[in-house]
Amino acid sequence: MNRGVPMSEILTMAMPKGRIFEEAVELLRKAGYSLPPEFDDSRKLIIDVPEENLRFILAKPMDVATYVEHGVADVGIAGKDVLLEEERDVYELLDLKISHCYLAVAGLPDTKMNDVTPRVATKYPNVAEAYFREQGEQVEIIKLNGSIELAPIIGLSDRIVDIVSTGRTMRENGLVEYERIVDVTSRLIVNPVSYRIKDEQIDELVTRLYGVV
Repeated sequence: MNRGVPMSEILTMAMPKGRIFEEAVELLRKAGYSLPPEFDDSRKLIIDVPEENLRFILAKPMDVATYVEHGVADVGIAGKDVLLEEERDVYELLDLKISHCYLAVAGLPDTKMNDVTPRVATKYPNVAEAYFREQGEQVEIIKLNGSIELAPIIGLSDRIVDIVSTGRTMRENGLVEYERIVDVTSRLIVNPVSYRIKDEQIDELVTRLYGVV
């Protein structure tokens, strides 16, 4: 980092790898932050940008809110799906309006839920359970970490709850969408303690991002 600049003046941001990262980097550049070209292709997990007094931690999307909650990152960019599922102790500062998608209930066409013990496979067990409870339905939640579309095909579940972007993966696997649960975009989040200590830096970040959102 800049020589002589204490860590208390460095803003650490947790960023998810993948699509959100690419769109967030573009947004930060539009907001006037000077991020070097090699930033995009770096395989490092921690990237320092000394000219901006910024440090980036690159993490799996589900881990970003955890890093922010525990204070190893001051701020982070996380999908609303992650925030709903993880329910971490963080403040949500700004809807960045990037990485648009939604959570939905899907399954094989023309099939009904099992009347006795309907099963729902998902990597969002908390969101799924809350949704079906609101519908007055008691279901068995099956937690999976990948290839959720496979569950109804092989008879593991009656329905799935998953994130949908274009819907192509579901269609290619012969599934149809039954209900749309909630729209999802990426949000800027902050650790409550960091917000008190580094309020000026964080407020500047919010202001600059708000101007281009």
